[in-house]
Amino acid sequence: MEVPLYLSSRFRAFAASAALMAASAIAQAQQALPNVMILATGGTIAGAGASALNSATYAAAKVGVDKLIAGLPELGKVANVKGEQVFQVASESMTNEHLLTLAKRVAQLAKQPDVDGIVITHGTDTVEETAYFLTLTVHTDKPIVMVASMRPGTALSADGALNLYDAVVVAGSKDARGKGVLLTMNDTIQSGRDVSKNVNIVPSAFSSQWGPLGMVVEGRSYWFRAPVKRHTVNSEFDIEQISTLPPVEVVYSYAGVSTTAVDAVAKSGVKALIHGGPGNGSVADRIVPRLQAARESGVVVIRSSRVPDGFVIRNAEQPDDKYDWVVAHDLRPQKARILAMVALTKTSDTKELQRIFWEY
Repeated sequence: MEVPLYLSSRFRAFAASAALMAASAIAQAQQALPNVMILATGGTIAGAGASALNSATYAAAKVGVDKLIAGLPELGKVANVKGEQVFQVASESMTNEHLLTLAKRVAQLAKQPDVDGIVITHGTDTVEETAYFLTLTVHTDKPIVMVASMRPGTALSADGALNLYDAVVVAGSKDARGKGVLLTMNDTIQSGRDVSKNVNIVPSAFSSQWGPLGMVVEGRSYWFRAPVKRHTVNSEFDIEQISTLPPVEVVYSYAGVSTTAVDAVAKSGVKALIHGGPGNGSVADRIVPRLQAARESGVVVIRSSRVPDGFVIRNAEQPDDKYDWVVAHDLRPQKARILAMVALTKTSDTKELQRIFWEY
């Protein structure tokens, strides 16, 4: 049966109108979603193993950001997502230059009105250090969310996809603004300052002695505490004013430690030496005079502890005031190094440095 011409015309007009309405609804939905930029740097979350059973043996930094995004279409339901490959490295190979490049790019993006939040994919080995560096140097209240995975995407029970989804959820959340740099892994939202990698083979690898800030459950973030140390918009340090980082090294102590490492580092041209001691940042009797000599030569000496939890108490174990040393408070040696590098771009006065270690 032939459809009358006038009915056919009306149907076409109706179909065209419906298509326009659908397109408008889609455009409005996209406008309502937050705009999140994903910066990729490599790591296990971009890794691949030889088989699905390889959860700990794999090659990191193999998958590009566009492929990561394309493999997770659910992201489009929670944010308008764009990706950018800043670099592609395994995080144990991160350098000071990588830190500076990444932080400057984050600062640029944070100024754009069309960016509501930033996600950074990263390797787990040093993600806590990068997170702390960004916490100290990027001036924005927009969410900056680090994300990583303990298993490559090719493995059974891979954790990267959900971690990335959670990171985008948090980065697009208005509730995440002003909370500093964050890390989302294993359903938790961690403070970039406090969090550390405490296990090397399971998804629940990251934790803080002070506890997570919140959790992400089925695409919704729940918050339970906020950081109180100075960060981001309240920091006196600004990545736009930093072009190089002074050399700072870490020396660990142990039973039977010799003076070899301390002597070598002290004479290497470093601006500061982090001593990772046992217990309350204890220093062996034979190391004390070597650190005193280092301080007299102009090297800043910072006492940290190799113990995962707790904090170093000033003038306990060693007379820090007498020796003009600094204590790292609750920062582990690797994070004490990050703060020391940043702080030394402004001052080498030990009293000022100690204030900075208390406040940040």
